[in-house]
Amino acid sequence: MRVFITAGEASGDKLGAALMQGLKTLMPDVSFRGIGGPRMAAEGLESLFPMDEISIMGIGEILREYRNLKARIRQTADAVIAEKPDVLITIDLPEFSLRVNRLVKAVSDVRVVHYVAPTVWAWRPGRAKKMAAHVDQVLALLPFEPPYMEAAGIACDFVGHPVVMDPQASDADAKDFRARHGISGPLALMLPGSRRSEIARLMPIFSQVAARLHATRPQLRLVVPAAPNVADAVRDAVANWPGAPLVITPDDDSDGAEKRAAFRAADVALAASGTVSLELAAAGTPMVIAYDMSWLSRQIIGRMLLVDTVTLVNLVSETRAVPEFIGNKCQPDPIASAVLSVLDDPRAQDAAMALTMQRLGQGQDFPGLRAARAVLTGLGRESVRD
Repeated sequence: MRVFITAGEASGDKLGAALMQGLKTLMPDVSFRGIGGPRMAAEGLESLFPMDEISIMGIGEILREYRNLKARIRQTADAVIAEKPDVLITIDLPEFSLRVNRLVKAVSDVRVVHYVAPTVWAWRPGRAKKMAAHVDQVLALLPFEPPYMEAAGIACDFVGHPVVMDPQASDADAKDFRARHGISGPLALMLPGSRRSEIARLMPIFSQVAARLHATRPQLRLVVPAAPNVADAVRDAVANWPGAPLVITPDDDSDGAEKRAAFRAADVALAASGTVSLELAAAGTPMVIAYDMSWLSRQIIGRMLLVDTVTLVNLVSETRAVPEFIGNKCQPDPIASAVLSVLDDPRAQDAAMALTMQRLGQGQDFPGLRAARAVLTGLGRESVRD
């Protein structure tokens, strides 16, 4: 069985690697080609080109990089058409993936599976119907997504969210973390995102929040985990923050244990919008969500948004337990106030976080295996092992 699989950012690389593991478990003779990062490479994928060349977010950013992105879309589609795989699996990154799918379907009958349902429940619901012409099946991470896709005529399987399988630090790990870094009082995580554009836009705001928190609660220790590609930028940005914030970089945390311990040890977190809210929920860390975007993206998306919250914990738990500050509401004063309120009442989000993990598949088969099973079922293939 031949699989062409593509991912364009770290979260997609993680999903892809888990799916590849699942397919190898159920169909040992499977082979892979495509685009991915280090996790997928470890499962046997040789990437056509570095995946960060297609990791572009935001309308303004896409417009600036459109020529290069278009060339990579064409290169990828041509590779799929030449390969004639049993299935093409594109992971997230709709600006890239759905254009590849369209080109492939225009000249072939390759089965197309898209992993991660588009957020049609949040904005641009018409995307689901447009996808139906060139996507045969969608693998959804969130339990409420299949009806949206099925209504548009696309088979859709909820396969669970990978966050439920992430290793978690213990209370002992958290205690050791605090002892190693001399933290005896309250601890707040600052999580400004993993993309350079996010760091550039959010760090000035987070810096002002940090100053307000320190002025009000000088004993509050700030910890800032940094993604590999933005570690230097994060370190530079926090250099002048008050209170000697602790920056956790991949250089000092190759296996992620330090970051996991920090999540478990924290009393509160301020985080950029995204899947990090689910990581915090898995660790049981209450949070405040803040996010801003370019002026153009803010104007367009703000007018099209169909939901009153974008925080995944709120959506999955069907609550509004997590405070969020998005777009023009992303201002230092209200954010700092919300962080302090959550710090003073950290248990208010416990039920919502626990329900979120349950609904995302905690305690069931790991999502990569569930996704692999769904792909094989869609192909009409019986697994060798199950």
